[in-house]
Parts: sequence; structure tokens; C-alpha cells
Amino acid sequence: MITSFIDRLKEKPSGTLFNPWYETDPENDKHPDAPSIRRKQLAHYLQERVGKAKYLMIAEALGYQGGHFTGIAMTSERILLGHQRNKYSVHPNHVFQTISPARTSKVSVAEKGMTEPTATIMWGALTDLGIDPYEVVLWNAVPWHPYNPNKGLLSNRTPLPSEMEAGLRHLKEFITIFENAQLIAVGRKCEQSLSQLGEKHAAVRHPANGGAPKFRRQLLALAKGIGN
Repeated sequence: MITSFIDRLKEKPSGTLFNPWYETDPENDKHPDAPSIRRKQLAHYLQERVGKAKYLMIAEALGYQGGHFTGIAMTSERILLGHQRNKYSVHPNHVFQTISPARTSKVSVAEKGMTEPTATIMWGALTDLGIDPYEVVLWNAVPWHPYNPNKGLLSNRTPLPSEMEAGLRHLKEFITIFENAQLIAVGRKCEQSLSQLGEKHAAVRHPANGGAPKFRRQLLALAKGIGN
């Protein structure tokens, strides 16, 4: 199921969307097999959570500092490479354990790998609250990376309505992989996507743009319900 799901991620709208699992970033990727590394990392991340996931946390779209290079939503290279374990108690084996993590960006882009504020806050909050990272799966309503054509691939932009619409079929399939897990929308656009699919969900503030304190409070409130 996961293999076929990742295969179907090839199907994206035309326009300025980067597909990290099937496209190479010619200026910033370390080597030409970067897409296959990202596919492998996503596959292991998802597979290790099948049958364990209690929470699916859905954010808006993949970002250039996170999934663009790791292949995993809201997860940065710096987390995968173990450079945030001291400050945030986030370890590479919190992400996956059945393979060794690998960077796909050039060292010249970021010496210790790319780092993403959303990823840092998300994974830091999970570890601070003592939530088992294997009971949480991170994903995006728009699975691909929307970038600003005037700024290049190392940029983000707000997804277009048509791109949000195109992501719905992948989001629906993603949800079926993790049956009975609670859906949590991270941000308003994700709420809209889940509502369009008719999926019952909880909602939290997106941690970007000053939203981190409220995000942590809301996640804590949800965490207190674990096991109740």
C-alpha cells in the first residue's frame, strides 16, 4: 500500500511545484539519486508507523527547509543528521530506525543540513510532551513543495486553490493507510481540506509566524486526552 501511495505522488499539477521524490533539484541536490533517497526515507518513515499511529498531523504544504530534502513532511535534515538532539532532545531514530538517514542537499547549501522552524517546533513539542513519535504521522494537504519562481527552489509560497484541490486525492489515500488514527489539522487550510473530504478532525494553530506558543498549548490539550 505504501509503495503504491508513493508511486502515485508522481501525479502533481503543472506549475511551480517541486516533487522531491521524483525530481532533482539541480542546483542544491548533492547527487542525482537524491529523489530515490527521499522516496526510501519516506517509505521507511511511513512503514514504521503502520499499525501504531494514533495521530495524523496534517499541515499545509511541503517546505524547502524540510521535506524538499528529506522527503518527509515537517522534518528537516538537521533532525535526521542528529544535529538537534542536544537542544531539543530529538534523535534521528525518532524519525525511522530501519535504515540510516542521509542528506540530499549539498554541504555548501547548509553545513549541518537544512533546518526548518516548523519541523523544529513540531518534533520538539512531541518530545517535550512525551508523545511516542511512532504514534504520530506528519503529512501535508499539498504533498509537493510550492516555490516562488522569482526566488527559485529555495523558497516557499502559499499553495493555490487548484493545488489544494489536487492534493485531496493523495490526502484521502494517506488517511486510509492509517485507519482509526485521529486527524489533526495544523492550520486553517488543512481544516478546509479535511472538511472537504468529510473527515472528522481536531485543529491546532500552525506554529509558523508567531504561532508556536498557541500550537504548543493546543497540542498539550490534545495530549492530555491520550489514553482517556
